[in-house]
Amino acid sequence: MIKRLSKCVREYKVYALVTPLCVIAESVLEILIPFYMSKLIDFGVEMGDMEYIKREGLLLIALAIISMVFGVLGGRFAAKSASGFAKNLRHDLYYNIQRFSFSNIDKFSTAGLVTRMTTDVTQLEQAFMMVTRGIFRGPCIMITAFIMAFKINDKLPFVFLVAVPLIVVGLILVVKFGIPMFQKMFNAYDKLNSVIQENVRGIRAVKAYVREDKEIDKFSDSTDTLYRLSVRAEKLLAFASPIMSMAMSAVVLLICWFGAKLVVSNEMSTGQLMSMFSYVSRILTAFLMMSMIIMQITLSGAAAKRVIAVLDEEPDITNKEDPVYEVKDGSIEFKDVDFGYADHKSCLTGINLKIESGEVIGVLGGTGSGKSSLIQLLPRLYDVNNGSVSVGGVDVRDYDIETLRKNVSVVLQKNVLFEGSLRDNLKWGKKDATEEEMMAALDLAQASSFVANMEGGLDAYIEQGGTNVSGGQRQRLCIARALIGSPKILILDDSTSAVDTATEARIREGFRKFLPSTTKIIIAQRISSVKDADKIVVLDDGKISGIGTHDELIKSNKIYQEVYESQTKGGDFDEPTAD
Repeated sequence: MIKRLSKCVREYKVYALVTPLCVIAESVLEILIPFYMSKLIDFGVEMGDMEYIKREGLLLIALAIISMVFGVLGGRFAAKSASGFAKNLRHDLYYNIQRFSFSNIDKFSTAGLVTRMTTDVTQLEQAFMMVTRGIFRGPCIMITAFIMAFKINDKLPFVFLVAVPLIVVGLILVVKFGIPMFQKMFNAYDKLNSVIQENVRGIRAVKAYVREDKEIDKFSDSTDTLYRLSVRAEKLLAFASPIMSMAMSAVVLLICWFGAKLVVSNEMSTGQLMSMFSYVSRILTAFLMMSMIIMQITLSGAAAKRVIAVLDEEPDITNKEDPVYEVKDGSIEFKDVDFGYADHKSCLTGINLKIESGEVIGVLGGTGSGKSSLIQLLPRLYDVNNGSVSVGGVDVRDYDIETLRKNVSVVLQKNVLFEGSLRDNLKWGKKDATEEEMMAALDLAQASSFVANMEGGLDAYIEQGGTNVSGGQRQRLCIARALIGSPKILILDDSTSAVDTATEARIREGFRKFLPSTTKIIIAQRISSVKDADKIVVLDDGKISGIGTHDELIKSNKIYQEVYESQTKGGDFDEPTAD
């Protein structure tokens, strides 16, 4: 883990390397101060030598100032390197997430990814700072303080060995039981983030159905769970403190006992005893510091595993060697396609379908019939389990992914607009789109009229998620965004459900008139949306139930007949023009 995470230090490596040098210099100078203090007392104060007191006093002041300078520099460099490490780590996490396929994203929940990039990285940042400073400061102080204490008296320093077994036992217990407990605590953070995100995203539905109390209960349950796990984890950490305190108290008592005897027997001076107490304090403080570092590393160990899991996750969908960079046309062919999401039953089975370039294809079926799954295979949002999907006569797995997705535009069920100007949102479809191209796409999507009435026109501000436009307007803007790149294939996944039938009819007519060579696949719940298609594909439980025109299916396909009857309230099947 350390090797993997250390790659994120990069340009802040110099700060990370200089920090320990400053810390070591600070620690050595700090340990020298009690030694010279004891000499000042023994040879200056007790002897009444003012010249000696002035000389040693100035030396002590100089040591303190220099030690402080190194301490400030060490803190500054540690802060820079830790903050830089966290910045790079978040960058690497975000970059890798952008490479994920849908199946990779399914593996990690949205809330889990958010927690990893916020809470987990913060834990690792704190651990990094403590390690770059404390892991050098603690041992350095302990070693140098023990040497100086041994120089003062060669018997008393061995009293410190009494504390070692107690401290070691405490740290072993913390490490053994801490990591699993902290892992549960981070999972609870994931759950809490999930509840918050769901509530904020669906706040309008919560208000509409007056479900605030229910949402508060869900939030309370999540926070209570996190509270209980946090208390258990903190109790474990708190368990180490009494052990450390007991060890410190035992050492201090023994130093007082034996030190007093040595002073009385003139084997140790008063100044030396004072220095010995100072070194005792520093050694025990260093022990506490190291125990805190070990506990912080224990706490961050669970976070590190979660972060590395995302960093090391390889995208399931990648370019093959020498990919194809040109999509010839919008022809499509499914050959014996089977598909299922991870850990779920098969969604599509034995799909065979051929579509000519420029055709209008309607896809109809009940909820869970596999409509959305079918079209997500075309731009390789997922890969098939068996069989093949071809676009322009080439297997989609042989294309350069960016090339394929630029030529297969999908307007998904969940229409997403991003915070910013309308112009910026449209440029998602084409980075260098001109204003004329944008207006043409808006015209074709039947959106230009309401855009003209928006304050700012193309520069109108769109709130996050497009909440300041209606559902129908949002759908039409998303359609315009998909059109602006002149794709070979245009897929509308129930993307006109919030649009009135008259406007929807004008959109379809515009497609037929101005996009004759673009293959158009329309997934819809309304038969009126697909009735005029060249072919209609009826899906049922992941299988093709029927393929044909409206007239053909209304005579031969039972599922299509039932849908038609339910939507026309028992209209005559033999009347294909009925609406």
